[in-house]
Amino acid sequence: MNKPKKRVSKFTPGDYRLRVGRSSAGLGLFAEEGIPKGKCIIEYVGRTVSKEEETTSRSKYLFEVNKNKTIDGKPKWNKAGYINHSCKPNCEIEIRNARVYVMALRNIKPGEELFYDYGEEYFDEHIKPFGCRCVKHKNKNRPAHARAVFMKERSGEKLRLL
Repeated sequence: MNKPKKRVSKFTPGDYRLRVGRSSAGLGLFAEEGIPKGKCIIEYVGRTVSKEEETTSRSKYLFEVNKNKTIDGKPKWNKAGYINHSCKPNCEIEIRNARVYVMALRNIKPGEELFYDYGEEYFDEHIKPFGCRCVKHKNKNRPAHARAVFMKERSGEKLRLL
């Protein structure tokens, strides 16, 4: 006799091998295997914070799910917290039943870093002042102080700004 198949929701994260590694923005989350377009990769999880904590917290990992729920995704066990911003992302966020899921916007190749667009408000407050480090903007719109690299040459030449 055939057992009925367990129905898997579109929002059930796949059992994909993901690794945290060095990225242009510090640490990032990378796919260790191919991920098909439209699949749920991972859920953004963390502690639910109060409205008071939301306004006083200095965490950059706060994710407002709805007007009543905000998640602090800072704990290291939240692998989705390592996904960096990109203006040309390969993932997108979908919120379902007050939970946050990261979905593949296109086929993702093994070794590829995962990105989603953090949104205009976060971008303006936390990224724009230092310059976006995504592939689309790499070194184009970073302020001079952020891309300044000082070099001292052995020939005794003065320090110079690149």
